[in-house]
Amino acid sequence: MTMTTDNLDQNVIEYVTVLIGEQLFGLPISRVQDVFMPDRLTRVPLSAPEIAGVLNLRGRIVTAVDMRCRLGLPKRDDGRPAMAVGIEFKGESYGLLIDSVGEVMKLSDNTREPNPVNLDQRLARVSGGVHRLEGQLMVILDVDRVLDMGHEAMAA
Repeated sequence: MTMTTDNLDQNVIEYVTVLIGEQLFGLPISRVQDVFMPDRLTRVPLSAPEIAGVLNLRGRIVTAVDMRCRLGLPKRDDGRPAMAVGIEFKGESYGLLIDSVGEVMKLSDNTREPNPVNLDQRLARVSGGVHRLEGQLMVILDVDRVLDMGHEAMAA
């Protein structure tokens, strides 16, 4: 009986849920280092449009990536400050600027589905699959794809 429970625990992935626009995303909690409110962003001249700037977070220089821009969404106009999710990628620190942070959800990897064929291409480029929740589709954000696109844009 414990063997079955252990197997179930191994197939559960924890996600930090975030909203970008009206879309719910899940980031594997194993990739998330921090959740913070960005303060004093410094714009980087000649950087890609999705690079919002850099900031100092507890002594580390963090590159802030505007996820709305990355996904081709319009800028927020509600006046609320953005939140950021801290991620490390290839030895560098990044803050993904998002609209809001939700809860941590534990979902079985068995319920993850491949991207639907009709998923918007802007989402499909950064998606590692989806979970169908009650009345909502949660897109799993593939952090490597999001940040690899940034390296391509910066190299261009």
